[in-house]
Amino acid sequence: SRRSKNLETEGGGGDSGSTHDSSAGLGCCGWLLVLFSLLITLLTFPVSIFMCIKIVQEYERAVIFRLGRIIDKKAKGPGIFFVLPCTDSFVKVDLRTVSFNIPPQEILTKDSVTVSVDGVVYFRVECPVSSVANVSNADSSTRLLAQTTLRNVLGTKNLAELLSDREGISHSMQATLDDATNHWGIKVERVEIKDVKLPQQLQRAMAAEAEASREARAKVIAAEGEMNASRALKEASLIISESPAALQLRYLQTLSHIAAENNSTVIFPLPIELLQQFLQRK
Repeated sequence: SRRSKNLETEGGGGDSGSTHDSSAGLGCCGWLLVLFSLLITLLTFPVSIFMCIKIVQEYERAVIFRLGRIIDKKAKGPGIFFVLPCTDSFVKVDLRTVSFNIPPQEILTKDSVTVSVDGVVYFRVECPVSSVANVSNADSSTRLLAQTTLRNVLGTKNLAELLSDREGISHSMQATLDDATNHWGIKVERVEIKDVKLPQQLQRAMAAEAEASREARAKVIAAEGEMNASRALKEASLIISESPAALQLRYLQTLSHIAAENNSTVIFPLPIELLQQFLQRK
């Protein structure tokens, strides 16, 4: 696999930097020390058996070093494994997903706006051997790299993109972090932007701009309503002028609405035809 090739070309060692198992590269002195450790183990048996047997959990792996070299090119576990008490040492690696918060970072955006941004990162150890052999502290290194990556990625975005495209920024950060931590045996599963804090003056300016935009839209909508209402009234007046009976019906409908309310004023309607006769005499 890709990580095995990286480990073979970059792992610790003396000759070409590749990682060898216990059967290659120990040398005469190394084999003497191993045989001496086996002899001590046999002489002190069964007391030494408690020092040789180790157990790792289902979510853990053990990277075993024999005289400073990683044996078998892979981690042991889960379950029981054996180590030699004098020549072997091991490091436990937790494979569970780890999450940590990125502290708030003061970032200058592309359009020269200073904002405070924090986030959260989820990662896990994918290759235990690389996480032990290629970096001194994988967890701390990933945390520091996440902070610098947050600054670098957000420094190329303007404020509008930062506020509207958080998902795209999260994917970009995840790809950048995953590519950088691949050599360490770390798999970055998810990156999320939690909060973006703007300066108080900028918040007030944006609020005033949004309020002015809403007022402008309200005025436009009100003007359009007035225009549509005037057109409807014009059409209604034309229809009523063509039919006197329609005017009489509208008049009676208005009276019924007035009578439905609790008013102290009583209105006696006069026929429209009577008024028209007076107008014709004049």
